[in-house]
Amino acid sequence: MNYYIGIDIGTTSTKVVFYNQSAKIISTATRLYPLYHDLPDEAEEDPDQIFESVINCLAEVIKKAQVNVKDIKAVSFSVQQHSLMAVDKNGKPLTRLFTWADNRSEKFVGNFQKTAAAKELFQRTGVPTHPMAPIFKLMWLKESDPDLYNRTSYWIGIKEYIFYKLFGKWVEDYSVASSTGLLNEKTLDWDEAALKMTGISRKQLPKLMSSTDKIIGIREEYALKTGLSRKTAFVLGASDGSMANVGVGAIDEGTLAITIGTSAAIRSIVNEPLFDSKARVYCYPLLPKEKWIIGGPINNGGIVFRWVRDQLFDNITEKGLKNQDPYDYLTNLASKVPAGSHGLIFLPYLEGERAPIWDANARGTFFGLNESHTRADMVRAVLEGIVYNIYAVMITMREVTGNTKNIMATGGFARSELWCQMMADIFETKVSVPASFESGCLGAMVMAQIGVGEAQDLSIVKKFIGSVKTFNPNPNNFRRYRELMEIFISITRNLSKDFTRISDFQREFQN
Repeated sequence: MNYYIGIDIGTTSTKVVFYNQSAKIISTATRLYPLYHDLPDEAEEDPDQIFESVINCLAEVIKKAQVNVKDIKAVSFSVQQHSLMAVDKNGKPLTRLFTWADNRSEKFVGNFQKTAAAKELFQRTGVPTHPMAPIFKLMWLKESDPDLYNRTSYWIGIKEYIFYKLFGKWVEDYSVASSTGLLNEKTLDWDEAALKMTGISRKQLPKLMSSTDKIIGIREEYALKTGLSRKTAFVLGASDGSMANVGVGAIDEGTLAITIGTSAAIRSIVNEPLFDSKARVYCYPLLPKEKWIIGGPINNGGIVFRWVRDQLFDNITEKGLKNQDPYDYLTNLASKVPAGSHGLIFLPYLEGERAPIWDANARGTFFGLNESHTRADMVRAVLEGIVYNIYAVMITMREVTGNTKNIMATGGFARSELWCQMMADIFETKVSVPASFESGCLGAMVMAQIGVGEAQDLSIVKKFIGSVKTFNPNPNNFRRYRELMEIFISITRNLSKDFTRISDFQREFQN
């Protein structure tokens, strides 16, 4: 029997899953790592910590699996988007890894958004103007740290660093490259105008390859550490958003995949590139000339729920919490509150926001709060606010891709029946949740099979999905959510200028 390994490199952890050829899970491993916030708006990671997590997880799943390593046909990746780091001519890091959550280029982006060049750049690259994108981090670094800029030999992301360490080659797949803002999606080559804006050359960027291309010949040092054969193929794979869509089987037009983990995203796969005239959702290639992905990334997913746990319920003494998962306790509390949280709305912008408003200065807000509201109302309002924001992205996507037929949900939130039912009610559409939660790793496993010729296309994933639980919308809640959704959008628009004012105040008086 043949075996495959899927690696999902996320913002706060790496997960590795060892599969047989029928996608049965043989073994798994996970490693966590910190996100550094040493300065205002900073969000960095140590690339070597992530690399060691990958190596250690590989070694663990292979040891647990106890199979002949010659039967491991391929390893492939699902990887976080928008990462950036500087390295010298020998591949040594000159910086930590700038993540999508790093907002230090916010002022630069704010000025650039007002120019005609911003719209033109989006129409070539499909990347909305926001500090998440490496192109804007490069422009900011060019001005703020010219010494670093001049010392840098290569500008890369985390997967490129891992492949260099393993194989000594700078390579990048089109899916990840498209999220940099430097790839011209019409020519599928580095965009000359974007390079000119940043002041870097194509020699400083990796070689572009397809997500199903493979490399063989892992360095002996890492073959020994992991237990892999040097003949095992490493298939490039794609961005985590793309792989999540594949992993839940959302590969047909009209099907949405919604993922809520630490952050969140909503995406749809289409058969041709489609660009939003207002630059509110991205368009990235998955398999060039075959499949493209339209979507909106959202900063505020499970991280907001974690804030509720840590800040609003840090000293809970209520009876019944002992020996109970705190998230289960909170969702149970919210389930006792009717849809609409008694007229309380929460804007979930604790980390600024990407889609649909693309405002790094956005801030969280409770609206409609009065003395009758309880902490249970606040918990439900937070959960609803996260879904309202996802729904707002869907409204934008619908203008580009057309109506939604199905919703496939994945991520940690999909384990909560309350949250899934809430989504079905707000979207007024059934929501399906596959039994397998590791959608990124499964998507990578599918890419591995295609890369070595065992599968022909993405459709093979439908054999692997397994059982699916469906949540049907409750019409009794439609009217409440429609009215509150309109208020949610109105509040967000009206607070736009004040978001900037309060975030500037917070930066100035942070101590």
